[in-house]
Amino acid sequence: MNSISQKYRLVFMGTPEFAVPSLAALAEDARYEIVGVFTQPDRPAGRGKKLTACPVKQFALEKGLPVYQFERVRRPEGVAQLKALAPDVMVTAAFGQILTRELLDIPAHGTVNVHASLLPGYRGSAPINWCILNGETQAGVTLMLTDEGIDTGDMLRAKRVDIGELETAGELTERLSKVGAELLVRTLPEYLAGALTPVPQDPAQASYQPMLDKAMGEIDWTRSAREIACRVRGLNPWPCAYTDMPEGRLKVWLARPVERESDALPGTVIASGPKEGLVVRCGEGALEILELQAPGGKRMDAKAYLAGKRIEAGTRLGRTSDEQ
Repeated sequence: MNSISQKYRLVFMGTPEFAVPSLAALAEDARYEIVGVFTQPDRPAGRGKKLTACPVKQFALEKGLPVYQFERVRRPEGVAQLKALAPDVMVTAAFGQILTRELLDIPAHGTVNVHASLLPGYRGSAPINWCILNGETQAGVTLMLTDEGIDTGDMLRAKRVDIGELETAGELTERLSKVGAELLVRTLPEYLAGALTPVPQDPAQASYQPMLDKAMGEIDWTRSAREIACRVRGLNPWPCAYTDMPEGRLKVWLARPVERESDALPGTVIASGPKEGLVVRCGEGALEILELQAPGGKRMDAKAYLAGKRIEAGTRLGRTSDEQ
């Protein structure tokens, strides 16, 4: 199979919304026949814990693409199914399972992965969140050849983007999903035609970030306003930053550092009202909460919330030091 003009049998592996634009772009490209879409099994979701298909499965079914779901695709039944499909190439995007050498050896042209970071930095399952959490001003997508490591394969091409000042992880994920799809449809034909030379990653420049955890959402008001603002954006939409208030848990969906002098203790509300907004003293600087969700309430603009409800200046947010 040396000519890009012929049709390639392609297997796609992906799970969340991030992967959908890549699958959609491949499905519209006449150069590929998608012979199988592998995705995670349906999971309980919502208050009713009803079994729900992931975004990739939903899209694949809408387009009439064959869907395969294995708890562990590396088990014999998964391997056998992939062999039966005889793909020329595989494409993965946030699949959520590690592929073994046995699986990777099946497609003649290997496996191309759409990874949402500028490798070798930010390997792992939550690169977009960690870019924002760590205060990066740029992010990106790297197309790489999957090997047995975690995001360690040789790179084909990357695209860099600036991160917006108030851009959340959810918003950046949506934007990078489209960047990744565009990069994929431009790069995959060149790779299959042998026109690209994969570039090894530099291990000395590599970084790996862990999975997100719900406990990360608790705001530590002794940190700087900039650090807290990055945490709020980086954990939006999940697990969402939060802080305790006298009435219960206050979710903080969006915030920004502001210039405001105060000698109050960290976590103290130093301004509160529909005009001035909700401003909280931090270990360094102050933070304006832009979007919040009060206990038992809905997500809304902080100034709009304060037009109807009051959070008194002087209120301490968060747990006290002896509770932490």
